[in-house]
Amino acid sequence: MDDKVLKTGTTTIGIVTKEGVILASEKRATMGYTIAHKDVQKVFKIDDNIGLTTAGVVGHAQLITRFIKAEVQLYRLKRGSGMSVRAASTLVANIVRNGFYVGLIIGGWDSEGGHVYSIDGAGGSIEDSYVSVGSGSILSLGVLESKYNDDMSLDEGIDLAIACLNSSMRRDAGSGNGMAVVTINEKGFIEIPEDELKSRAEQQGYRYPN
Repeated sequence: MDDKVLKTGTTTIGIVTKEGVILASEKRATMGYTIAHKDVQKVFKIDDNIGLTTAGVVGHAQLITRFIKAEVQLYRLKRGSGMSVRAASTLVANIVRNGFYVGLIIGGWDSEGGHVYSIDGAGGSIEDSYVSVGSGSILSLGVLESKYNDDMSLDEGIDLAIACLNSSMRRDAGSGNGMAVVTINEKGFIEIPEDELKSRAEQQGYRYPN
């Protein structure tokens, strides 16, 4: 693939806690070795109980996001209830295997609790307690491995996501320019305000954005 295609080099994160799910990303998009955009949306609301993070070719990610959002809304209209997170991840995986250059995370909350699934470019869908996708994922996974536990509160999970993004943004050239963090639970899909992210980052000793 042409290295001048607009890509989100990217660090995206999904974390399951006992109180809800956290999805997070930084905001940089690159074109080859150039920082093309500094405020790119990579965390999307699919439904009140489901979110999606995107990494890879921007055009492909936007197309998949629009399609899955429409399909989930149609499901709700036809069935009178929301789609399960597992069903949404299967639907996305089936779309991706048709030749999209993306890495995605589907996360959300349903009758069985919180879930996050990583979805690769071949259409593989794997559920885990925490996942990270993108060029900075290896750095985030190191933080997740050392700090994650099954009994984390939602508040602790938000701080962990910030710590993961900080690690990736400091060392991965494709990641940077701020953070986006959302929570999903029985209260719905909630975006964390930027001033709160900045305050939480500073409390942990991180510059925001770094």
